[in-house]
Amino acid sequence: MSVFAYEALDAKGKKSKGVIEADSPRQVRQKLRVSGLNAINVSETSSNETADTQQNKGSSSSGSSLFRPFFRSLFQKQASDAEVALLTRQLATLVAAGIPLEECLQALVRQLRKPHLKSIITTIRSKILEGQSLADSLACYPKTFDRLYRAMVAAGEKSGHLDGVLERLADFTEHRQKIKGQLIQAMIYPAILTLVAIGVVAALLTTVVPTVVEQFSHMGQQLPGMTLALISISDFVRAYGPAVVVATLVALVIRQQILKRSRTCRLVHDRWLLKLPVIGSVLSGVDCARFARTLSILTSSTVPLLEGMGIASKVLVNQHMQASLLKAAERVREGSSLWQSLEQTELFSPMMLYIIASGEKSGELTGMLGRAADNQDQQFESQVNIALGIFGPLLIVTMAGAVLFIVMAILTPMLDLNSLVGG
Repeated sequence: MSVFAYEALDAKGKKSKGVIEADSPRQVRQKLRVSGLNAINVSETSSNETADTQQNKGSSSSGSSLFRPFFRSLFQKQASDAEVALLTRQLATLVAAGIPLEECLQALVRQLRKPHLKSIITTIRSKILEGQSLADSLACYPKTFDRLYRAMVAAGEKSGHLDGVLERLADFTEHRQKIKGQLIQAMIYPAILTLVAIGVVAALLTTVVPTVVEQFSHMGQQLPGMTLALISISDFVRAYGPAVVVATLVALVIRQQILKRSRTCRLVHDRWLLKLPVIGSVLSGVDCARFARTLSILTSSTVPLLEGMGIASKVLVNQHMQASLLKAAERVREGSSLWQSLEQTELFSPMMLYIIASGEKSGELTGMLGRAADNQDQQFESQVNIALGIFGPLLIVTMAGAVLFIVMAILTPMLDLNSLVGG
């Protein structure tokens, strides 16, 4: 049984959309007809399947129907972290009540209002009805349910504690959304301030400076070095400014493509990022906290430590840190302790290593990993606050210096001219 998205008209001609389970598009139309609806378009919702090419009379040409699946997959809306967290917590509550899994999913479908969420849950339920496990069914949407999510669900299904695992997953997803929101919020102020500063200086160089310089050229006055330098900068910005902007954007696109295609370049790039002042420590701290928290959740869900380290490493953003932590997992496999293996990566702070070592010795590794992640999150917040406290005033001083240079370069010849006239 597959999941189909449909568009239909009721008896009054009102258009409606939705998703429905059926074996074929023909069966979808039959079900809609029983409900008093006349289907005008039916297509499978899975991004890996092509859309249904059966159209009613008066529909568009066959050429446009060939492109429809491409555009539908291109603009297909993904579930956000907040939506995934809410779905996970609702599912955990229903599973804890002892309701069969397929009935839990059906209950979620009934109360959902957003079409993309209803389509996701309906597809997952249809896979479960076909005999697949929940973890395997979630693989239909890898962008919504990542490898960590699926691994934890699989562990919960094997251990028989799916409800508890889902609760921890909901907490983890909400926390990840919180960290992401903090990062975005931290970047908004510097980005806006930088754009305003660049815009103001560019406007002065391209509009104000040429007008003033034109007056100097009419007087035939010998200009000071500061003014000549300003004129050269202004001429360069006016002549090559747009080309520099375009070249920069093209370079960024090329860089992104190179990083995607070449693992070696990505490793070198990510290693270089970690060496940057302030930024490197912030990025490293975020990924270290993500690794510790992920490993804590996995070990509490009865996932073996080595397997958990492999999964937790793959959820990190920095590829260099991924490679280093996978090597640490190999050292643990060879008999080394966890904290000693992590210490050799030179990525974790001494406090995090001390907390993890205490957890290993006391047998409370899961709880201590969570505590280490909390400690790192606190350091992250303080580092972001320090970085913003430094960057804001520094950018304002830099912009003030640039404006002062422009003003002095314009005023100096004016003052010299006044002194000559006065003399």
